Amino acid sequence: MTEMTLAQMQKEVDDYISQFKEGYFPPMSLIVRLAEELGELAREVNHQFGEKKKKSTEAESSIAEEIGDMMFVLTCLANFLQINLAEVHQQVMHKFATRDANRWTKIDT
Repeated sequence: MTEMTLAQMQKEVDDYISQFKEGYFPPMSLIVRLAEELGELAREVNHQFGEKKKKSTEAESSIAEEIGDMMFVLTCLANFLQINLAEVHQQVMHKFATRDANRWTKIDT
């Protein structure tokens, strides 16, 4: 599988959604979907790392699959709102690098 830039991911999702008359769901619907996906991710993390193990009748899923589902919904939301994820990522990394510059103990290299 090839690596993609955030811009390529946004375009791929847009190409997929654009083939349907319904288009993107509105932001409120996407936020609800995101909450649903977060619940599914939490359940998988709990099954793998928590005390609540999966029932034998529960469908197989993976943390990676649930993160992928969340990324898809987040990308839909960003596309609907015309947010460039690469730009937002750079802004957030700058914010953390500045705000938390001396917050954590750095590893000596």
